[in-house]
This record gives sequence, C-alpha cells and structure tokens, in this order.
Amino acid sequence: MVQVTATELKINLGKYLNLAGREEIHITKNGMDVAVLAAPRARPSIIDDLVGVIPNDGFNVKQARITRRKRHNENID
Repeated sequence: MVQVTATELKINLGKYLNLAGREEIHITKNGMDVAVLAAPRARPSIIDDLVGVIPNDGFNVKQARITRRKRHNENID
C-alpha cells in the first residue's frame, strides 16, 4: 500500500496511475484517507452467475443473440 497526499497525486498523476496497477494507492487530505486508487477488478459475466440457477434447456448465448437480433429487425420493419 502506498499513501500519498492529494497534491502529490495531482502533480504526479501518471506515475500513480501506473503504480495503481500493482498496488493500492491511498490518497490523503489533511492527514485523512479520502480515496483509494486501484486497478479495476475483473467482474465475472452475469451469465456465469446464473449457471445452475436457470435450468439448462439447451438455449445458449449465441442463440439468444440471434433471437434478439431477429426481434429487433422485425420491430424496425
């Protein structure tokens, strides 16, 4: 963990953006933590969250996209 003041962050933003990919940067103002700069966390797909919740009926993501496009095109015409 690295701790920097808001002023230091503002002056050297590029440096701390690069560093945030490796570790959290705690930003302080008047000696108090006000923010944390960190790399984004990879979020699993919502489809991955639903596996096992929705019964497997053989309908897959590719088929869902095709069906959605067909419905969209029908609404345009």
